Amino acid sequence: MNSAVPGPKRLGTTEWLICIIAAIGFAFDIYELLMLPLIVKPAIASLSAPLVDALVQGGMARPEAAALWAPGGENYVKWARTLFFVPAIVGGVFGLLGGYLTDRLGRRRVLTFSILLYAFSAFAAGFSTTLTQLLILRCGVFIGVCVEFVAAVAWLAELFPNPMQREKVLGYTQAFSSIGGLLVGGANLLAARWALDLPAIHSGHEAWRYTLISGVIPALPLILIRPFLPESPVWAQKKASGKLRRPSIGELFSPALIRTTVLTTLVFAASYGIAFGAIQQLPQILAAPKGHAAILAISKAAQDKAVADAQAAGTNAPTALRLRQIGGNATDGAVAKVTLWQEIGGLVGRMVLAFLAVRILSRRTLLRLFQIPALLYVPLLFWWISGALPNADSLMTIKLGIFVAGFLTVAQFSFWGNYIPLVFPVHLRGTGESFAANIGGRVIGTAAAWITITLSASKPPDPVKIALVGAAVAGAYALVGVLLTQWLPEPKPEMEEE
Repeated sequence: MNSAVPGPKRLGTTEWLICIIAAIGFAFDIYELLMLPLIVKPAIASLSAPLVDALVQGGMARPEAAALWAPGGENYVKWARTLFFVPAIVGGVFGLLGGYLTDRLGRRRVLTFSILLYAFSAFAAGFSTTLTQLLILRCGVFIGVCVEFVAAVAWLAELFPNPMQREKVLGYTQAFSSIGGLLVGGANLLAARWALDLPAIHSGHEAWRYTLISGVIPALPLILIRPFLPESPVWAQKKASGKLRRPSIGELFSPALIRTTVLTTLVFAASYGIAFGAIQQLPQILAAPKGHAAILAISKAAQDKAVADAQAAGTNAPTALRLRQIGGNATDGAVAKVTLWQEIGGLVGRMVLAFLAVRILSRRTLLRLFQIPALLYVPLLFWWISGALPNADSLMTIKLGIFVAGFLTVAQFSFWGNYIPLVFPVHLRGTGESFAANIGGRVIGTAAAWITITLSASKPPDPVKIALVGAAVAGAYALVGVLLTQWLPEPKPEMEEE
């Protein structure tokens, strides 16, 4: 083993470009993942309208048919669960394959193809005419995102071999993931504001469609530049010398690695479970028919203004469909403003973790600084929200509360990007990362959303129940993470040399 630690790499034009493109890639990953909680309610409402009409034509009363597809209704719950969980499963399975291909074919090549996949899928999703089409295209987005994250982390870790420089590069570029959360909240807000002035899509002006389409914009610089950046020198040298061992998923469960594989997978899942079990359900809680009083008032005010404007202009009153779109867009905009607070908190949390990562040697201690407060705080926050919905004045407190929740939870995501490359050897780095991130985070972690939606289903929809179930689910995942972290292995220097 070579014990010499390489010095920091001088950041020239190429290195800065690598960091910038990596930051854009991480931002776009989260941009796509956090889009669904913002658009799932209006998307199901829009794409289920023909299905409601078919039920009415079949003899069912319209109120009963509409209730099946209203938030909390039987069909709504089925599709909300499906849209949250099926793309995560598909992304996790194919992401695992992508991690294997990253070790076999190289980091850069797999990165390029993953970007092309989710750029196309993100754009096409905005033109979906059925829920099945939306589901298939969201699966394409998840596959691309899951593969891109794994390949990008391995790529960066190997381009910057100096430990302290690598920690800084991984920490600060991953902090831009929260910029992606801010951008998607902003895009949804702008779409809600300008939807009625944008070109019609399928004869409508629905903000959720424009929000989905906007996902292609950050992909453009990645598509144009990333294929021309250098391959990982560590991987390329081992490949050229014939010393690159063939990756194997089975080797992850060898006696030398099984503890690392199982614990990183489960604790990674715990981090994601806090977010998807509770925090990502906040838009559904606030925008439900009996959701937050201030959000509902904003929607009604927008509809009343549209009617008043038509009367003042002497034109026909807006149709019922037009009023629903106006009210829905206003609700989307108000919820997006709340989501921005969560992402600002996440950005601050990622920056703090990047700062601490080079100052705290113990990885377990670093993770616990965020895990333990999240275990206590997030369940208490959502328990409090469950009782604060009727109070219009509580919205600002919710914004501050979700800021802190984002700070504590999202920072944990950055931890994994710094930690995982240090505990798997080069020939298994992509495969190991992919198993932990995709099977742990994307499948087991995202299952928290399925659990919350399933256990909170009720007729009529009850946002209070969603908040309480979310508090319990997030608390359970957080508790598992805190308990298992005591056995999480500390990185071994020799692993980086293998």
